[in-house]
Amino acid sequence: MITVTNLTKIYKSPAKSKHVLSDIFNRKYRETVALNNVSFQVEPGELVGFIGPNGAGKTTTLKILSGILYPTSGTIDVLGFVPFEKKHSFLRQISFVIGQRNQLIWDLPASDTFRLNQKIYEVQEGDFKKTVGGLGEILNCTKLMDKPVKTLSLGERMKMELIAGLLHRPKLVFFDEPTIGLDIFSQSAIRDFIKTYQIEFKTTIMLTSHYLEDVKRLAKRLIIINKGLILYDGSLQTILEKYSPVKKIRVVLDKPVEKEVIKPIGKPQTHADTHLEFDIKKDDLPEKVKYIMKYLPVSDLTIEEEPIEEIIKTFFAKET
Repeated sequence: MITVTNLTKIYKSPAKSKHVLSDIFNRKYRETVALNNVSFQVEPGELVGFIGPNGAGKTTTLKILSGILYPTSGTIDVLGFVPFEKKHSFLRQISFVIGQRNQLIWDLPASDTFRLNQKIYEVQEGDFKKTVGGLGEILNCTKLMDKPVKTLSLGERMKMELIAGLLHRPKLVFFDEPTIGLDIFSQSAIRDFIKTYQIEFKTTIMLTSHYLEDVKRLAKRLIIINKGLILYDGSLQTILEKYSPVKKIRVVLDKPVEKEVIKPIGKPQTHADTHLEFDIKKDDLPEKVKYIMKYLPVSDLTIEEEPIEEIIKTFFAKET
């Protein structure tokens, strides 16, 4: 689906000198390397999380893969096409959905934008009605389509953006921060939609997000990029196992207990009477849980992975 080999992108910006005439007749430029010999492949049907800090090269990569930007060097094959040639047969098979970037017409209902995109992508009427209706049902937003866009909330507008970007059933979708700025309920709804859509339509997806929970919930494969270099390309599970040696145990007690009873478990991260939280090494987990259940008046107990944000912080601390 995607083959990228030694992709490099260098931005040039004018460097100001102390003399105006030098700027006019002997202009010098400052070079910023956004991507440095990046190589990877994406297979059909994969959902790949593409993450890194601000300025790492994520959006630049997606823009080159979709044909928006021209690379400085390297070779790119997407769906058998060279993206920056922008052939119509290529553009009809991809979509680039960016969080908080409107393609919807503000004063008109989203359904008008859907009709416009139907003409642009030459979608047959039967396919158009079936796809828009199906996406509307999955997103539970059919009643919103005929309301002016300016009357919709941010989460509702994002649902309309998704339908507008996907109504031509692209084979390859680039999601760039699709949940940015949304409340937790809207974030969850968009995540569920992306997961359902990918399974139902077997679409290949590359997803960037600063909300790492998006990536954890959706992607099995992770590509981590920083300063234009790929630091990791592999299983998300491998990252979790290698850089998160602990699990969080949260315990709710029927009544407070003495500190001496808690001491064999370890030092609690939080200790508020009947609510305790521990970071326990995975190898010690069975023994510690057995102790908790035997000696503490447990009302509720949950075991969770360490937050994905903390795991990625640990990764960067060790690998960069």
